[in-house]
Amino acid sequence: MKNNLDIQIEIYYRMLRIRRIEEAVANHYKEQKMRTPVHLSIGQEGVAALVGYLLKPTDYAVSTHRAHAHYLGKGGSLNAMIAEMHGKVTGCCRGRGGSMHLIDLSVGFMGSTAIVGNTIPVGVGLGLSNKLSHNEKISCIFVGDGAIEEGVFFESLNFAVLKKLPVLFICENNRYSVYSPFEKRQPANRNIYDIAFAMGAKINYADGYDLFASYEIIEEAVQALRQDGGPYFLEFETYRWREHCGPNYDNDLGYRSEAEFLEWKMRDPVENFRQYLIEEYQLSADFFKEMENKIDEEIKNAFTFAENSPFPDKEEAVTGQYKMSEPSTPLTQHFVLEEAL
Repeated sequence: MKNNLDIQIEIYYRMLRIRRIEEAVANHYKEQKMRTPVHLSIGQEGVAALVGYLLKPTDYAVSTHRAHAHYLGKGGSLNAMIAEMHGKVTGCCRGRGGSMHLIDLSVGFMGSTAIVGNTIPVGVGLGLSNKLSHNEKISCIFVGDGAIEEGVFFESLNFAVLKKLPVLFICENNRYSVYSPFEKRQPANRNIYDIAFAMGAKINYADGYDLFASYEIIEEAVQALRQDGGPYFLEFETYRWREHCGPNYDNDLGYRSEAEFLEWKMRDPVENFRQYLIEEYQLSADFFKEMENKIDEEIKNAFTFAENSPFPDKEEAVTGQYKMSEPSTPLTQHFVLEEAL
């Protein structure tokens, strides 16, 4: 990446696209048409963009409640995401899942859930499937620092190590589990990656705002997993700018200081990488403006698509809930549904 301008521009484009989409979601949220909690990834775009670039569309990924960037980085449909957040039938979960339940099987994004740590065993199961199929696919599991405190993390990592599964754990340590700082939840002088190392995983660490260092360790892990198995556990230090859940800033709540926030904001991975590209390659303002206009047009079209899409009808409530031996819905189920509605 360091000496490849094409890769650098692609990474910048992916980060910028995630940033502007998330900002658009925040700006539209006050319209109250998105009746779903949102956990924005503003400030955390770098790792998602890099992982999405280095994985193949055929690789699998699972994510967390803060899934927008991972979904978009993996290539998930923007139209389907925005429609889903509006509860429309054209959404990726046909309007049932909202912001925290995103899925796009066509690009290997196998799902995200609201329950902390819930997708970890799913990702490990996908890794086991890949190993048994000898298909050289990787299963990528995105987690936050809070998920490391769930029992299912230890059980799943232990199984992945035991079976040498091609699983890539990506831990985005943004220092807070909702409002609880990392140092109040974990012993001093123990990094998250130390836990994974003690359990037998291959590990590495990078500052998630250092795009070159992050790219290097992700690329190394991906290449190794395709050849030698795994698992790999990578920890990235990063920072969310907005509130834990919602479109606003929340520094006034007192769980983190304005000074801390501004220190991280000064290191903005999107803006700083833009400045690097300008200084290193003399890219013009028009070059970046054209990129922004392209993204903004895509975002505008996605919100128009969501606005014009229909809400699900009542029959959708049971579609896909059960596998039936007969193609038609049983009458008893139909009558129960009619009663409920």
